[in-house]
Amino acid sequence: MTRRTPVRGKVGNSSAPTTARQRWLALSVLVLAVLLVGVDATVLGLATPFLSEDLEPSSTELLWIGDIYSFVIAGLLVSMGSLGDRIGRKKLLLIGSVAFGAGSVLTAYAHSAEAMILWRALLGVAGATLMPSTLALIRNIFPDPRERSLAVGVWGAMTSAGAAVGPVIGGVLLEHFWWGSVFLINLPVMVLLVIVGGKLLPESRDPAPGPWDLPSVGFSMVGLIAVVYAVKQLTVHGLTPDVSAAGLIGSLALVAFVRRQLRISSPLLDMRLFRNKGFSGAVLADLLTILGLSGMIFFLSQFLQLVQTRSPLEAGLAELPAALGAVAAGLAAGTLARRTSVRAAVSGGLAAVGLALASSTLLTASTGYWLLGPMLLLLGVGAGLAFTVTADVILSSVPKEQAGAASAVSETAYELGAALGIALLGSVVTGAYRDFVTPVDVPPRAVEQARESLGGAVEAARGLPDPLGTELLSVAQQTFTEGLRIGALCGAFVLLAAAALSWRLLRGQRLAESADGEPGGAEPDGAEPCGGALDGGKRGVGQSGA
Repeated sequence: MTRRTPVRGKVGNSSAPTTARQRWLALSVLVLAVLLVGVDATVLGLATPFLSEDLEPSSTELLWIGDIYSFVIAGLLVSMGSLGDRIGRKKLLLIGSVAFGAGSVLTAYAHSAEAMILWRALLGVAGATLMPSTLALIRNIFPDPRERSLAVGVWGAMTSAGAAVGPVIGGVLLEHFWWGSVFLINLPVMVLLVIVGGKLLPESRDPAPGPWDLPSVGFSMVGLIAVVYAVKQLTVHGLTPDVSAAGLIGSLALVAFVRRQLRISSPLLDMRLFRNKGFSGAVLADLLTILGLSGMIFFLSQFLQLVQTRSPLEAGLAELPAALGAVAAGLAAGTLARRTSVRAAVSGGLAAVGLALASSTLLTASTGYWLLGPMLLLLGVGAGLAFTVTADVILSSVPKEQAGAASAVSETAYELGAALGIALLGSVVTGAYRDFVTPVDVPPRAVEQARESLGGAVEAARGLPDPLGTELLSVAQQTFTEGLRIGALCGAFVLLAAAALSWRLLRGQRLAESADGEPGGAEPDGAEPCGGALDGGKRGVGQSGA
């Protein structure tokens, strides 16, 4: 079937910024949304020990609290990116920001583990509207590739800044208030984003988007969520009938999604984007990087608080080098990639993260900050460098008419990798932890509580007389740390493999130098971005439009 031809000379911007000052002011508003999402992701890990004590989730529920947000975002990103093309990315961004704020309030006042999972899922729906909109708007606000590289660096740096601000502010709040207060810090950012963004941001949409294909929306969401659920349950419970059914349903839904995108005239996602070697290589690098990293980060806050007995504020400050390193690396990433090469920057960043995770195998309950600090700094620098360059490659690999599709794919890889990382590596940590041998005189009820989670072990130990309670807690801490080391080693293997794969896939890839002569992965707008894969004027535009 012949696909739509994008409208030339018209990009659907009602008030595109024309001066440098206007462009950077618009960017300052966009990164508020990124900051909001980054803060929310970080404070969850910091609040987890308090959630465990108050809501008493099982180990499985605790994992669901951690990864349901990413599951829902991953399932909806492509659909929400396509919806933004149709109703306007600015409009969707502002609607999503209001919904995100409302979801944060509901999460803060969750009264049970089940309610927390539900509100985190609804928060994921709102979060799915934010990230593709910000990246797609950056692609269209900044036509000059060098300026855009810096803008993408700022975008990535603010994600890391959210990770830095979240634990510190969250630590202060947890010192004085209940755990739900850490989610309420989203509200001031949301209010500022809606008020200022409504005035500064240009509207951006596809001038001829075609219908929003609801069957494709259903296929993508059911497929991604079912497959990730199957992987998560497989690592915990083995190949049970419900795991097999979920895996089969998810696989069939994803196959149906791909087949439908190749057949319909207005797809949510143009699958031929993946014929671009640089695009597909950068997406794969993103997915593997966050897969290897996320499980480790999720449990690190618990290690700092429940094993090394740091206060929430001390734990937040201890994690600060990772965020600061990522900010610095993100801002310098574009320049470094141009002076060396894209594959050197990405592979070097991934190798740095892999080495940082490998050094985590040396952690013990008594490990000093002399190891933790440099490890976290190296981890942040490597992640900031790799993520920023791959985001730039992904955006530059397609014309701006397809910026929405590129942004959605990039964020889907990131969120899917985060969900899989927490599910797989988190299950490694949890599986190792559940097998610890308790002291013989511990009552069965306390044993059961202690094996549910490390937070449960802390509570169980408090209810036992000394020295029995101290002995139980010590064994639980040692076993949790051993599980953390095993998970870090698995993550290190994934990251080093991703570094080697990126070196091969990104060979010859370069960042664009100018808007009208973009080399490497970014031909001029309107040129074929996939090496002739998209023929003539019949290029399919799944999420076209600026």
